[in-house]
Amino acid sequence: MSDLYDILGVDRAASAEEIKKAYRKKARELHPDANPGVPHAEERFKALASAYEILSDPRKRDNYDRYGTADVGGFGGNGDIFGGGLGDIFEAFFNVGGSAGGPRVANRGVDLETVLEISLDQAITGTASEVKVRTALACDTCDATGAAAGAEVTTCEQCQGSGQVRQVRQSILGQMVTASACPRCGGEGKTVSESCRSCTGEGRIIQDTNYMIDVPAGIDGGRTLRLNGRGAVGPRGGPAGDLYVEVRVKPHPVFTREGDNLRAVLKVPFTQASLGASVDFDTLDGPIEVEVPRGSQSGRVFKIADRGVPHLRGRGRGHLLLELKVETPGDLTPEQELLLRQFAEDRGDQVHDAPEGFMRRIKSAFSQ
Repeated sequence: MSDLYDILGVDRAASAEEIKKAYRKKARELHPDANPGVPHAEERFKALASAYEILSDPRKRDNYDRYGTADVGGFGGNGDIFGGGLGDIFEAFFNVGGSAGGPRVANRGVDLETVLEISLDQAITGTASEVKVRTALACDTCDATGAAAGAEVTTCEQCQGSGQVRQVRQSILGQMVTASACPRCGGEGKTVSESCRSCTGEGRIIQDTNYMIDVPAGIDGGRTLRLNGRGAVGPRGGPAGDLYVEVRVKPHPVFTREGDNLRAVLKVPFTQASLGASVDFDTLDGPIEVEVPRGSQSGRVFKIADRGVPHLRGRGRGHLLLELKVETPGDLTPEQELLLRQFAEDRGDQVHDAPEGFMRRIKSAFSQ
């Protein structure tokens, strides 16, 4: 059996986040869709998923690091001082181990991840969106058993139905027994005389499927939604993993988000900023009227209450922050420029001289 850390390409001391990132990268590289016609592509992808399933679970990883397997059986010894043996102690305190004839726990399918892109409007109001994922679904042909119609299902002779085989090695405490998945039945405890042709005995098939995601109002980009039981199903009737959906919010041409507040620019001409005005502004909830006091300067911020983002974990909403930008006209008519020059002269403001031919244009304008 290949080392699980080597399969993922990480060091044994790798953090949970490093293992997750390595799995994402390898999954894109080894996915069967990305390797059409490559021999054993699906087997390598399954091995990668299995390695991640074990190393992403703290308990399974600890068992694997200690004993070389994620499923720890009992320990035993000849004449040891622990009476029933180390296996009984581990089973009593940590709920591991079990007899060879004990019930088998179905293998859980791996968790899946996908990305959902929504607009800022959808993030604010909430939405129901559809995501498409490639996953393992239960085979309908064999009802997830992995057996062909009429095939005989028998108890595995090698593991006697336990799904595990045990190896004995000597240690300073006596004989130590470790358990691993039975190579004959793949840990299932049963064998079939003929495998289902649709799923080649896996009890599941790989295909695309769509899921509807309920996105709550007020969600921010970078949040992850968890859908229980929407991941890949386990082999031969095993329970499904979970689906993790990372929500990404597309940039908006007008609004930016600051926590639960929205920010935008309110553009007004210098005449309205100087003299004051009531200015219309289109919010995501509809038009409003903003009162701009006379003498307002660029950079002034108007706070419009309850026009921001709904609080994700509570009632109410954030605010809309409108930053004033006073615009200077650049397309003055001759008459407008003359008035503005007179205004500057009255205020004592120094300005550049009029361009050559300005007076001729003024006379021409007034003669019409």
